[in-house]
Amino acid sequence: MRKSSFLKMICIVFIFCVMTAIASLAQTFTTLASFDGSNGVNPEYVSLVQGLDGNFYGTTEFGGAGGTYGEGTVFKITPAGTLTTLYSFCTQADCPDGEEPEAGLVLASNANFYGTTYGGGANGYGTVFKITAAGTLTTLYSFCAQAGCVDGSLPVAALVQGTDVNFYGTTGYGGANCPNNFPSGCGTVFKITPAGKLTTLHSFAGGDGSTPVGGLVQGTGGNFYGTTGGGPGGYLGTVFKITPAGTLTTLNGFNCVDGCYPYDGLVQAANGDFYGTTYEGGANNGGTVFSITAGGRLTTLNSFGIPDGGYPYAGLVQATDGNFYGTTP
Repeated sequence: MRKSSFLKMICIVFIFCVMTAIASLAQTFTTLASFDGSNGVNPEYVSLVQGLDGNFYGTTEFGGAGGTYGEGTVFKITPAGTLTTLYSFCTQADCPDGEEPEAGLVLASNANFYGTTYGGGANGYGTVFKITAAGTLTTLYSFCAQAGCVDGSLPVAALVQGTDVNFYGTTGYGGANCPNNFPSGCGTVFKITPAGKLTTLHSFAGGDGSTPVGGLVQGTGGNFYGTTGGGPGGYLGTVFKITPAGTLTTLNGFNCVDGCYPYDGLVQAANGDFYGTTYEGGANNGGTVFSITAGGRLTTLNSFGIPDGGYPYAGLVQATDGNFYGTTP
């Protein structure tokens, strides 16, 4: 299953800083490894995660030894640049172990890594998997196990481990609503235990948002916050809050004046507010950086124009200097 409805691009990336300017320091850039197909292709919307052993772990969307052309890998790379392919997806017919992992991994409290694949699995619509640092992979759940994919389908985002040790995530499609939204729904928010028991917490219906392709962040109050790429009543994306029990509140519906299409997730800052990006909209229609309070008050911090970048797809990270950093394509 190819994600023709999701944005794919080749991009030149640079770093921008929001809020206060800081002096730049001379930096040395070192290429640690180059992917060649056999060890993976296209590490897509992926951030690396450092394991307890000090090495870094990640995924590639394609490449590896599985499938006709390679259907993705999980890899380990040392700080010195030695790359090891831990697992190649789709080494069996019909890819029951999943294929095309879009997102990166999360290091769990049990020292294993957890992630999602966009396709494959027992039903062809994606999986949740666990993998050890040694490369032993276990498929925990295959989406679209229920009629009409009411349990969700086609997950793009990474998981987040909650304070209750369960994992929380989103699927771009599926769910109990939007029967005409291929395949069978506007998307879901789900919870899954480390052992693989999945609970659908919310099925988007269009009026409360649709197509959540970004991940979740757990706020200091215990609730989760996220975004959807579509929204109600002409809105083009939302920010939402959802409790661990599944009660969802739409905090903001974007109208393009304040940004539209927030594709990635949020980050909660030290001041308690959440920060994110929109792919389009704003004063110059090149996307925005925004902040939003837990109560839903949104502030547009920057409207991109071509000289300072445009169309940010990924989210932000807050550094130790208090500023936020991100990229535009």
